[in-house]
Amino acid sequence: MKKIAILGTGGVGQTYASKFIALGYDVMVGTRNVSEKLASTSKDGYGNPPFSEWFAANKTVRLGTFKEASAFGEIILNATQGGSSINALKSADLKNLNGKILIDIANPLDFSHGMPPSLIPGLSNTNSLGEEIQKSFPDVKVVKTLNTMWCGLMVNPAMINDGDHNAFLSGNDADAKEKVKEILKSFGWLDKNIFDLGDISSARGTEMYLPLWLRIFGATNNGAFNIKIVS
Repeated sequence: MKKIAILGTGGVGQTYASKFIALGYDVMVGTRNVSEKLASTSKDGYGNPPFSEWFAANKTVRLGTFKEASAFGEIILNATQGGSSINALKSADLKNLNGKILIDIANPLDFSHGMPPSLIPGLSNTNSLGEEIQKSFPDVKVVKTLNTMWCGLMVNPAMINDGDHNAFLSGNDADAKEKVKEILKSFGWLDKNIFDLGDISSARGTEMYLPLWLRIFGATNNGAFNIKIVS
């Protein structure tokens, strides 16, 4: 059984944990402070129940600190808030990250001025969160993917247009991208629709799509939409 660590306990992390469990993975979710997370009774920003309720209903999922989860996982998935991702990964400890594939689905969103969020200036235009993670952790195989859509669609592309729409990949390691591509295919993504944009610098493009995605979401009040390349 493959072991995967999901860093982040929000709705996105929960969606991935449920999907990977259904696919037969051994899953550990990582958080900054386990006792605080389990004690919290607050709903998330979207009104979903507190993490403790979801965790109680998903008994096969393990829970640990970022460090414990990263040591556990053969593959690591970053589902933390983009502005906190570097610090979260630093707390995981380099020895638990080095040599592993890190699937980065986060976006560098800045909520400091309210909704809709903008992009963090230092992580956009001439940089990206994906690149910053790769620079900060050079021995980690960072693959940016699935950050251009709602999490429900990430793990269930057949939800719209019979699954005929695009997911993107960015990363410096060709073998790591192929392995991540196989994971996407296990979610139901069609091989022809998984588009390799190139090295990790191409993550700038997918992350900078988020302001448009947010405006479309705001105008339609519906997250179940995606990009399809037509030529």
